[in-house]
Amino acid sequence: MAYDQNQGGFERKKFQGNWKCSKCGGEITELPFEPDPARSDKLMCRNCYREGRDNRTNK
Repeated sequence: MAYDQNQGGFERKKFQGNWKCSKCGGEITELPFEPDPARSDKLMCRNCYREGRDNRTNK
């Protein structure tokens, strides 16, 4: 990982690809991790991931 002086932390490596969100069907072109091909049907876009995370914490 490269050190990002502007953020005062580390810059995460991004992985480019052509995936679909398992919840809304939206396009995903960049991920902060390399997805496991066996689990590619469980990927979520940023909005769906945040929505699910917010729903879990607000219960």
